[in-house]
Amino acid sequence: MRSNRLGWILLAPTMIILFLFGVVPFLYIIWLSFHQWNPAAVNPDIIFIGADNFRKLVFDPGFLASLGVTLAFVTFAVLSELVIGYLLAQAFMKDFPGKAFFRTIHTLPLIMAPIIVGSVWKLMTTPSIGIIPHFLDSWFGYELNIGQSAVAAFVVTVIMDIWHWTPLVTLTLIAALVSLPPDPFEQAQIDGAGKRQIFWHITLPMILPALMATVFIRLMDALRIVDEVLMLTGGGPGSATRFLGVHIFREVFPRTSYGYGSAVSLIVLYLTIVVCWLLYVSMLAPRNPKKD
Repeated sequence: MRSNRLGWILLAPTMIILFLFGVVPFLYIIWLSFHQWNPAAVNPDIIFIGADNFRKLVFDPGFLASLGVTLAFVTFAVLSELVIGYLLAQAFMKDFPGKAFFRTIHTLPLIMAPIIVGSVWKLMTTPSIGIIPHFLDSWFGYELNIGQSAVAAFVVTVIMDIWHWTPLVTLTLIAALVSLPPDPFEQAQIDGAGKRQIFWHITLPMILPALMATVFIRLMDALRIVDEVLMLTGGGPGSATRFLGVHIFREVFPRTSYGYGSAVSLIVLYLTIVVCWLLYVSMLAPRNPKKD
């Protein structure tokens, strides 16, 4: 009894902080999503409107466009990070000159704040002073201007996210690969299995838990990206990079539409949970064999 009481006493400060800064704001957002509140409007009162905010976002072209752009961004960015991260993890598993130096340089983007990443890429892609437009124009004759080309802005945003977060995938997969026992691989090589067969039937199933954990982390981060995009493109040109996080930011701060912004935030949270659950069910949950 005393040990249990001591454990609850030690956990109490953390639980209180989590409740105050996690549960209470979440409940407040749920309550606010059923109200109309614009402090900058003629009528700044909080008005209960039921589910009107949720009905509004279903037919809101701005929200639907942001949803489509966000899903495309998440698909390209996360898949690219997984592939590149795995290839780099396999490369770093081998010994080569300067391995420690390259691993250190590779992980440097992780220690940078997202807003710094956006600022750096803004400088590198500015047509007048950026190094990337300079080399693209000198080598390929291509004039890069993310302020005018929607496709270029979207592609640069994806590349920026890959540059920033691929090291996280690499480090996670290195830890997973190092922990693999050598016996199954040696047995497979004795039996004459090729590299592709070893990857699909031995390596991938054994690192799948770590791979899925990495996918969940990156998926949740990619769905709520805001800082880098605001610094790099500001959500433009047009709605090319107006992702859901940027859309919420625009609704809440410039337009001060707190009720509608809260409703969109809840939908994004629900979308994140659903996507993660579908990935879990399709890749990790046991499948019952079909019965004739």
